[in-house]
Amino acid sequence: MQHSVRLQPDSALFLDFDGTLAALALRPELVDVDEQVISFLSRINDCLGGAVAILTGRPISQIDGFLHPLALPAAGLHGLEWRSTAAADPVRAKASPDLQYLRRSVEASGLLADGIMLEDKGAAIALHYRSVPHLEGALEAYLTRVLTGLPDLHVLRGKMVMEVKPATHDKGLALRQFMELPPFRGRVPVFAGDDVTDEDAMAAALALGGSALKVGEGPTCAPARLPDVAAVTDWLAQQVRHLTA
Repeated sequence: MQHSVRLQPDSALFLDFDGTLAALALRPELVDVDEQVISFLSRINDCLGGAVAILTGRPISQIDGFLHPLALPAAGLHGLEWRSTAAADPVRAKASPDLQYLRRSVEASGLLADGIMLEDKGAAIALHYRSVPHLEGALEAYLTRVLTGLPDLHVLRGKMVMEVKPATHDKGLALRQFMELPPFRGRVPVFAGDDVTDEDAMAAALALGGSALKVGEGPTCAPARLPDVAAVTDWLAQQVRHLTA
């Protein structure tokens, strides 16, 4: 496995957020973004003619808050929320009746009282167990049982989180949709992400003739790897120097 990828003037850059641009924290709102990351992204965005986008499980509004004053095209909630350009208003899918039922079921299950945190994203819900890792098995068993009767919902397993969303959207589909639109159309996609939920986007980038970077450990389809968020920051700095040389 090679250790890095070099952006070219005809690249399109797609990035996950948590675990890629910002280190994971005990609670989602506690993550911190290095100001250098925002500066590097802004300069790369200029060099690539605006062909930089964030593909995240978070709502787009949260990404805007962390990257302020920089705004980028983005797919939030694993593609359930969409903003094709930085200036466009995000469009979000509505919460399905099945998801509303699941939310009520979680609230009545006792899992939240035990320390699992429910993050309500509107069109998806995330169940965080970073503070109670011993409850992973109980959470998995609960979701397996409840979702047997809700076949249109799908579980994404991340780092100390299980996210439930409609099965019709993922980051790979979001990347492919961006690649059909200017300024991404006709470019070569590069995606960087750290989690299992990013593998669809990595596979999509590779299928379109591009490349992918895996951040951290774990099996992956990506041909290149960076060890951690700090290494991603260094990689972004390298791309700025290369693209502006």
